[in-house]
Amino acid sequence: MIRDAETQTLLEDAIRRFVRETLVPREAEVDETDQIPTDVLAAMREIGLFGLTIPEAYGGLGLTMEEEVRVAFELGQTSPAFRSVIGTNNGIGSIGILLDGSEEQKQHYLPKLAAGDLIGSFCLTEPDSGSDAASLKTTARKDGDHYVLNGTKRFITNAPEAGIFTVMARTSDAKGASGISAFIVERESPGLSLGKPDKKMGQRGAHTCDVIFENCRIPAGQLIGGVEGVGFKTAMKVLDKGRLHIAAVAIGAAKRMLRDALAYAMERKQFGQPIVEFQLVQAMLADSKTEIYAAECMVLDAARRRDEGRDVSIEASCAKYFATEMCGRVADRAVQVHGGAGYISEYGIERFYRDVRLFRLYEGTSQIQQVIIARGLMRGTEI
Repeated sequence: MIRDAETQTLLEDAIRRFVRETLVPREAEVDETDQIPTDVLAAMREIGLFGLTIPEAYGGLGLTMEEEVRVAFELGQTSPAFRSVIGTNNGIGSIGILLDGSEEQKQHYLPKLAAGDLIGSFCLTEPDSGSDAASLKTTARKDGDHYVLNGTKRFITNAPEAGIFTVMARTSDAKGASGISAFIVERESPGLSLGKPDKKMGQRGAHTCDVIFENCRIPAGQLIGGVEGVGFKTAMKVLDKGRLHIAAVAIGAAKRMLRDALAYAMERKQFGQPIVEFQLVQAMLADSKTEIYAAECMVLDAARRRDEGRDVSIEASCAKYFATEMCGRVADRAVQVHGGAGYISEYGIERFYRDVRLFRLYEGTSQIQQVIIARGLMRGTEI
């Protein structure tokens, strides 16, 4: 559903207030406890954050891609853990079902995901296949009216909290992508277990762990769309959308860091004047603003193209690559503007510096985005 401009503005304003008044004051608490407070989760459910992109017919808000990235610009301006807890329900944990699932699968799972009563997760990466996702080894063998899954998935976002998993597994001996299918696996399925939560550099409060399948039996009806061999295509469609979302979150984080760096530079004095008066500090602020603006234009353009029904695989990779690398540069400059204070946890920029490093890795590393872009050019994509 495409909203009128006034309604979209009201939505963005409401989320902006929620971020600044409810989420930002709890950032240090989340970093300290490694948990999103239960009252914050309840508030997120109440205002519909778990169902932003799920169609209204299934209980969500049904945002378009452009509307989604505009909301992500706001959600990105606080600790990424807050966005992460709702991110899979709005992205990789639901989009496979929405795009390629049967109507029965949509009716059963999407309303629960939209309400936040169920957390979705996406299982593609494995111990020996990350960037080379088509080489995954997890298998799903047909056994009567069931499939039996065996294998291990790694670094799975929201897995400790998830109630369902979209799982990519090999259903035939065909090499590469052609033998991969997609399944919906419920948390209580026999033979499914979780590894211990990963200890990460940053993004405390956003949890990942291994998901392990040992003769895990699931009904054959859990095959997404009821068709074998198209799971890799489903995964790539999921990632195209996810890359635009992550790019938008990176832009939001960069805006927050630039705002904090500017405020500090205007307050901090050296040589008898605020450091913002020094041209080399001004240069770091100006470079950051310029790159944020460029990234924002890229993401909005790609989102609009997707809303028009166009293939945006290359544009999504361009946006994800540029925006996340830009975010890393802004984080580094923001620490530099803060000087020694930037290395101290009291100021928060130290936490953002750690948190945003992950943006350049998940949903496809920067190097994978470069490969996708270059291969598109080699296929004759218009320059």
